[in-house]
Amino acid sequence: MTKTVIHEIPPVWDSESRVLLLGTMPSPASRKAGFFYMHPQNRFWKVLPDVFKEPLTLPNNAPDNTAAITERKNFLLRHHIALWDVLSSCDIHGAADASIKNAVPNDFTPLFENSKISRVFCTGKTAFNLWKKFCAERYEEQFNLECICLPSTSPANAAWNLERLKQAYEVVKEAAAQSSKT
Repeated sequence: MTKTVIHEIPPVWDSESRVLLLGTMPSPASRKAGFFYMHPQNRFWKVLPDVFKEPLTLPNNAPDNTAAITERKNFLLRHHIALWDVLSSCDIHGAADASIKNAVPNDFTPLFENSKISRVFCTGKTAFNLWKKFCAERYEEQFNLECICLPSTSPANAAWNLERLKQAYEVVKEAAAQSSKT
């Protein structure tokens, strides 16, 4: 069943953020948990910690959800990573990106004006295509941004195993380590 979803999870970022990772819209499991990529089978929280060689201690479905979210936020900020989604609202069937209709993008101006973000990475083709459709023209030239499409960490993306995903996401580590934009 298709339903209208309003994005209610605030972005994770601070003034030292250097890269922005963007999904499309939180899945039902993530909306229920109140944080990004919290479906237990999504590989996002396996890939990034492995890339940075800093494992997380709490699983996505930890009994204390608040502690797991805090651990993930701290991890992101420590590595100068901002995290959000392209859309602020849309009509969607479950977590099926292919079903998205009536998409409305988030306003990224506060993030770009108040951080050191110079690279945007979309976590899947749908997020990338929505960024290109709604955001690229508005933000890329104005804020001197580069946007790159990474493979989705969703379990639906079975063509990409965990090792291939880690290799692809190494660019996030490299970009986050680079000196801030001037």
